[in-house]
Amino acid sequence: MQCKTICFCTTAIVKRLPIFANMDKILDSFGRPLQYLRLAVTDRCNLRCFYCMPAEGIDYVPRQELLSYEEMLRLTRIFVQLGVTKIRLTGGEPFVRHNFYGFLKRLTKIEGLDKIAITTNGSVASKHIPFLKEIGITSINLSLDTLNKEKFAEITRRDFFDQAMATYHSVLDAGIKLSVNMVVMEGRNIEDIIPMAMLTKNDAVTVRYIEEMPFNGKGARNTIGYNHRKILETLESNLPVLFPLTFEHGTTAQEYSIDGHKGRVGIIAAWSRTFCSSCNRIRVTATGQMKNCLYDNGVLNIKRMLTDGSSDKMICEAIKAGYSKKYKNGIEAEAKQANPISESMSSIGG
Repeated sequence: MQCKTICFCTTAIVKRLPIFANMDKILDSFGRPLQYLRLAVTDRCNLRCFYCMPAEGIDYVPRQELLSYEEMLRLTRIFVQLGVTKIRLTGGEPFVRHNFYGFLKRLTKIEGLDKIAITTNGSVASKHIPFLKEIGITSINLSLDTLNKEKFAEITRRDFFDQAMATYHSVLDAGIKLSVNMVVMEGRNIEDIIPMAMLTKNDAVTVRYIEEMPFNGKGARNTIGYNHRKILETLESNLPVLFPLTFEHGTTAQEYSIDGHKGRVGIIAAWSRTFCSSCNRIRVTATGQMKNCLYDNGVLNIKRMLTDGSSDKMICEAIKAGYSKKYKNGIEAEAKQANPISESMSSIGG
């Protein structure tokens, strides 16, 4: 099957890749298409954010159990043939994995992959942003929960605030689409909601507020203190007029423009799960476990199939079967699991 060539770099020569024929794009049982892959390239992270993992860290899997870059590239090509046009690379912290930049360069050569995004804590990425721009990285999500240097160190248990802000400015200077992700935690950073929003005054950035989730390596909670409604009330009470933007299919954030601001804000109801009806994504963990939802325990061990001699077509059929098991929403997915949630987001893929 021959596809049109898409090149993210004007100087790159893109080779056509032989792909098995007659692969149909897939829908789940609720009619939602598969268009977006979130791929964790590592479970390692150089921060210790308390809402993500204990201070002593988590038990990282042996390196040989992680997906290799070759396996990730093969898997991405298969997902593209099933309709995926966007990939987001996550971790852990993706930039701590050796030769991540070489992998990125090869990834941009895959035909049919229109958008390549990265989620990072910004601690080591700043000097490489011009390279990311050159090879055609589409967007970057920067995890940043406060603009206070001391509080940053308390939340992350590490002193990388200056490095994170250097990445922030480098991405803006490069003209790469930038979103800042702030996990909202009652008793920790509520007072930072408005200062973070003020980044949008002069910068073309989207600041997104995320409900705190239970993926901290310690187990689940039943409730959260500060949900999406309280976040919106705080923004509306302290900012100029907010104008709700059209909620785009497949997105997780309800975004708002702000009168007189260059950027915008968004709210992700990750715990309340108000956006599931248009979910178009699959997650693959660093160990190759396919998850239809953050709140399920996995539906397919793709790593095993990549190493046991399975053909691309066999893997494709297994992905289709796994995707057909997608639940209506994250609340149903969580309720159907035999064991309570105890993973770290670093293990799942942020």
